[in-house]
Amino acid sequence: MSDLPATMRAALLTGHGGPEVIEVRADVAVPTPGANEVLIQVSACGVNNTDINTRIGWYASEVRSATDDPATPAVEAGGWGGELGFPRVQGADICGRIVAVGASVSASMVGTRVLVDPWILDPEIPHDRERARFVGSEVDGGFAEYCAVPARNAHPIDSPFTDIELATFPCAATTAEHLLRDAEVGSGSVIVVTGASGGVGTCLIQLGAARGARVIALAAESKRAALIDLGADEVVDGRSDGVGARVAALGHRIDAVIDVVGGPLFAELLPLIRPGGHYATAGAIAGPIVEFDLRHLIYGDLTMRGSTVCPPDNFARVIDHIQAGRLRPVVAGSFALERIGDAQSAFLEKRHIGNLVIDLTV
Repeated sequence: MSDLPATMRAALLTGHGGPEVIEVRADVAVPTPGANEVLIQVSACGVNNTDINTRIGWYASEVRSATDDPATPAVEAGGWGGELGFPRVQGADICGRIVAVGASVSASMVGTRVLVDPWILDPEIPHDRERARFVGSEVDGGFAEYCAVPARNAHPIDSPFTDIELATFPCAATTAEHLLRDAEVGSGSVIVVTGASGGVGTCLIQLGAARGARVIALAAESKRAALIDLGADEVVDGRSDGVGARVAALGHRIDAVIDVVGGPLFAELLPLIRPGGHYATAGAIAGPIVEFDLRHLIYGDLTMRGSTVCPPDNFARVIDHIQAGRLRPVVAGSFALERIGDAQSAFLEKRHIGNLVIDLTV
């Protein structure tokens, strides 16, 4: 590492709160990779809900509001896995090149272009969710010029997409792939996707369509054409009253609801699922507290799954989807690291389609 700089630019999360708790500095020490780690020079890192939720402390059980509610209190146990250590470099959606390796890693990896699997699983017991750590939460992430991760988490990628485009995939596509597998979506399935214009939603549309499913996307009417182009069969305005009734009026037998929104939509959509169908969720941006009639679960013989920690083979499938052309990036905009606060504000406005990305090369 003698030819690498000693310090780097990085956005440090100094506590829970508003954008003011993020401090962008140019004197942060470049990490040294451990024996089984690689050091990545980060070129691009996507912005996602985990960044916002962690910053505002939304994961704490005391918080009952939507992620964009300015009244959300700062709670010390506000990381998804509990209390965080500060300062922390966030950013889970990392694309870059390996510039150094630890003692137990082959030097041949240096120079390799990689995407990072954000889920760091225990190498001995990878299915033990209690041992899972998330890049940008329990360990430092990619809102910095350099990032050290386990070598097994750095996946070589052969793609014509730019680094900014590739940085839209890690968190969003892994979550989408996990949700669709949990809901047993396959050829002929009819699925409802909430929050369909976001990063996870646009990946759900594409991967659902690639599986041969009929995709009903819930999003603002202004986003209809873009979502149809991605593979949605029908688009229903998810931001107005009577969403459940309008979905029901389409006349389809709903096999699964794939939900990243929660809030009032939950009670409207759950009764639409056919007996024996699936509800899978990975988010609750409209609020985590929902009205729940247990009879829909009991007498509908429904399977309900929460999807957070992705299994060890999940990211390899995402890489295959990208390289096989089943996924294409949807970049809504890019920001310099110094404008990370602006990027998160734009993210919370939800006017965009797809992903926002921090460009570490500017």
